[in-house]
Formats: sequence, structure tokens, C-alpha cells
Amino acid sequence: MRELPMFPLQGVLLPGEDLTLRIFEQRYTAMVVDLLRSDDPRFGVVLIARGREVGGGEQRNDIGVTAVVTECNDVGDGRYVLRCQAGERIRVRHWLADDPYPRADAEPWPDDPSEPLSEAQFGALEDRIVALHKRIAQAQRRWLPPGRANLLGGRRARSQDPVQRLYSLACRVPMGEADRYAVLAAPSLSERVAALHEAIETVSARVEFDIPR
Repeated sequence: MRELPMFPLQGVLLPGEDLTLRIFEQRYTAMVVDLLRSDDPRFGVVLIARGREVGGGEQRNDIGVTAVVTECNDVGDGRYVLRCQAGERIRVRHWLADDPYPRADAEPWPDDPSEPLSEAQFGALEDRIVALHKRIAQAQRRWLPPGRANLLGGRRARSQDPVQRLYSLACRVPMGEADRYAVLAAPSLSERVAALHEAIETVSARVEFDIPR
């Protein structure tokens, strides 16, 4: 367990995703300054349960991810544009005082042991994601680039370990934040697959509902 600077967001960040942050609040300006001075420029990102990103006083969920600053652009007047990449999943054990910015004692939260996913299980999930994108494109009457690789990340995604491969597939499902949080917070790989299938069902139902009759 370690103390981490924290950045609550109104969206869920999944391991492996890229994140762009535009920093203008004084508390986060102070956080950026400290991160740039640190040998380990990591911070935690969690979903806001209630409230807004600006102003403070928000309620926060306790499951999130680490993020590392990969690029920092100083645009003047205490404002920055950060490019970050999400890392491992974390669980907040204790929130500290927001002085001078949100902080928490957090620990890595690896998946609980579960049965490994077979290539057939990954294939079935990929088929559902491809079918979902095709149906969305059909409903919106727009062109969809041909080929599964364009939708699923190609060979790079297949070369990843099963945990990250599943997160990569999750990133390709246009689901809401509640479903994204359910995927992130699933205790094990098998439960994450179930959460992702449920999210696909929800998105599919919404697509069908929105199609003019």
C-alpha cells in the first residue's frame, strides 16, 4: 500500500487506455508540479460517484487504476495538458485529506484466481463485439471499415496476456460508465467476461430501441 495523488473523473479509465487531461484548477496544478518532481510520476484515477470534477466535494468510488504521465505540455498561467496511460488496477483503502490535492492510501488489486479463458471464449466475445459494431453502423447508416482487426486491435491485442486482452476488448464496446465500472470492478477474469457480455446486451438493446420503425 502506498500514498497516491488521486484524480477523480466522471468517466472510467480501463488498464491500457490513454488519457488526456487538461489541468487548470489550482489543486491539480500543485499535483502536476509534484508529479514532475517525482521519480515515479504515477497517480490514481477513480470514477466520481456523485458530484463534478471541478470544485471539489465529490463522492468517489474506491476502485480505479494508476496512470503515468507520458507527456506534459505547459500552456501557461498554471495550466497543463497531460497525456497519460493507464496501468494496473488499484483499490483505495483510505482517503486522505485533500491537502493540497486529493490523495489516498491505495494498493494494487490483481484479479482473483479463476479458470483461464480459452481461445474459443475470446473468439465468441470478439464475434459479439464485431456484430455489435456492424449493427450500430447499419442503424446509423454509416460505412464501417472492413476486417476484424480494425475493430479488435489486430495481432497486438492477441499477443497480450489474457487480463489485458480482455480490457482491450472492453475498450471497444461503446458502453456507459456504469457498465465500464462493472467491468473494471469485476473480481476475476471470468466475472469480467460475464460483465462484458451483459454490457454488450445493454448496448445492443439500446441500439435496437433507437432504430426508427
